[in-house]
Amino acid sequence: MKLTTFTHVSVDGVMQGLGGRDEDRSGGFERGGWALPLLDDEGGAYVAEVFQRAEAFLFGRRTYEIFAGYWGVMEDSDNPIASALNTRPKYVASTTITDPQWSDTGVLSRDVAAAVGELKATAGGELQVHGSGTLVRSLLENQLVDEITLLVYPVVVGQGTRLFPDTGPDVALDLVESRTTPKGVAIHVYRPAGRPKYAGS
Repeated sequence: MKLTTFTHVSVDGVMQGLGGRDEDRSGGFERGGWALPLLDDEGGAYVAEVFQRAEAFLFGRRTYEIFAGYWGVMEDSDNPIASALNTRPKYVASTTITDPQWSDTGVLSRDVAAAVGELKATAGGELQVHGSGTLVRSLLENQLVDEITLLVYPVVVGQGTRLFPDTGPDVALDLVESRTTPKGVAIHVYRPAGRPKYAGS
């Protein structure tokens, strides 16, 4: 399977609490729900299409719990996101979840990189990672990510968890696709391309 990541970020890189005011208040975050006012019909259709492409889903613990509490209770919904999430295999990287209640969930509790490598070696389409910033950073460090999609919203949130930390590994990216929705959400699709080249080196 091809491992693809999808992250909604503000211009200043915040990915926390995009969907609702109380979605994720960890760390004292008070500006939840910043993305939805900017997600127009075109952006919403793109997101729905992305979920329908998935063969399986991979989550970090926090994102898994948020998704399970929202999408996992919509099993009979005809919503394209809910139907994809509730009918396809899901995996969560966690050392604390031992008995997941969301159907068709497997827990990756040890050597996540090796387990993900085994999943990628199976035949199929996309193994999608949504949100899950800590997991995404780990997958990038282990060179397991095949494609990165960033949905960049035209807003500066000013606080909250960012996708990339102040220091970390450097990664060159090849741009595969780029478009902008009517409300200004820039959708960029990248493929990791090794380490960047630096002037004078």
